[in-house]
Amino acid sequence: MEYTQLGRTGLKVSRLCLGTMNWPWLTTEPEAYDIMDRSLEVGINFFDSANIYGGKMGEGLTEQVIGRWFRQGGGRREKVVLATKVYNPMGEWPNQRGLSALHIRQACEDSLKRLHTDHIDLYQMHHVDRSTPWEEIWQAMQQLVQAGKVIYVGSSNFAGWHIAQANEAAKSRNFMGLVCEQTRYNLLCRTPELEVVPACEGYGVGLIPWGPLMGGVLAGAAAKAKSGRRGDANAARDLKKNLSRVQAYERYCAKQKVDPAQLALAWLLHQKVVTAPIIGPRTVGQVDTALKALKLKLSSDVLKKLDEIFPGPGAPAPEAYAW
Repeated sequence: MEYTQLGRTGLKVSRLCLGTMNWPWLTTEPEAYDIMDRSLEVGINFFDSANIYGGKMGEGLTEQVIGRWFRQGGGRREKVVLATKVYNPMGEWPNQRGLSALHIRQACEDSLKRLHTDHIDLYQMHHVDRSTPWEEIWQAMQQLVQAGKVIYVGSSNFAGWHIAQANEAAKSRNFMGLVCEQTRYNLLCRTPELEVVPACEGYGVGLIPWGPLMGGVLAGAAAKAKSGRRGDANAARDLKKNLSRVQAYERYCAKQKVDPAQLALAWLLHQKVVTAPIIGPRTVGQVDTALKALKLKLSSDVLKKLDEIFPGPGAPAPEAYAW
């Protein structure tokens, strides 16, 4: 396994991050245990979750699965860099959502109980809360850090200017601020290159791409659809919208004799400021498949070809559109 530092921190994390959103609604709890055990066995130490995951509002079912796995012992908790999130509704009452100091405090306590741990290594804001001032958010996060309940703070689904705004506000409090940002980033979704990627680079924020395979569209979806295999509705919609490019990509992968999913992950691993793409395996076998992406070293010719198939903005903002 390859490791890298998380943003500007000294924390070492694996170049692949284990996403847990499928548990337990698409992957059973015993299967999830096998996936986590296999991940540790191959050196993946970075696990990502959220209090909203699991399908039932307020119950944090995915965190519960992870917590019960931790309780098996064997150094499981100590080996894992544990990330979870706060923001989404956890109940019907008005203060059971968002990033108010009240909700951050309560949500953290609830996540700690579900996860059977005394601290969260990386506590991430799942979305920007435009109704809560940064002074309040950072005060709440600082209190959690001072209490030893949170080690690092990150964000998810922030725009570039949100990253700048958040870190400038943290700086004024002599607080470390955001150390990483989770954003949707893949060959078909390169919008982050306009402002999110430059903001991360400028502030020393690690980029953690979610949806690296675009819901399976970049994992051979065109060939599977042709053979009669069906994906979910969102993947089918995205495939239809991007069919010609995806078909060209799959032809190129076949010519290069490389798995489409592995090449898509490898491309992300070659992008600046990317710390670790989030993989969401539903089986142990999919963990092993994803690992092969780490061995792919892409030449400038391959990267150029991928830019031709999936053209990005071409430059950061404002150069990409101003001139």
